[in-house]
Amino acid sequence: MPELKPISRESVPLCLDKADRYRLLNDPAQAESICLDVLAVEPDNQRALVVLLLALTDQFAAGSADLVAEAEAVAARLHGEYERLYYAGIVWERRAVARLAHGGLGSAAAAHAWIEKAMRLFEQAERVRPADNDDALLRWNSCVRLLQRHHLKADEADRHPGPVGDD
Repeated sequence: MPELKPISRESVPLCLDKADRYRLLNDPAQAESICLDVLAVEPDNQRALVVLLLALTDQFAAGSADLVAEAEAVAARLHGEYERLYYAGIVWERRAVARLAHGGLGSAAAAHAWIEKAMRLFEQAERVRPADNDDALLRWNSCVRLLQRHHLKADEADRHPGPVGDD
């Protein structure tokens, strides 16, 4: 098996810009690869960890459950309490959205539980957020709208057997 070639520390900012662009081009696997290269030379690079986490969550709809565990592990590596809570919430919210898109028996119940978990994390992040940072509130509101749009309620039988948008 060929060995990976290390990137230079000097190229890290440009590499992370590329990773952002690959995410925007809907190529999260390439963004993930770039972030792993950055983390190989700067294991604690917070921007690389955030972009990696987002690239992993971008792959939830098509990927395996292992991606969820990987994304959670990345969130745990973030320095600030706010960042750990906020991005952990992102993981659970995106997991719920992917489950709804996949559909099938149990999808609504699972999505509801995961959205509630995301909302709890966003509430915790809200309590420790930096001044003038309402990102956790925006995500909370997005979760509420997701629950409303898909008529997801606690203790109900699975009401969402099809893909997202087939209400």
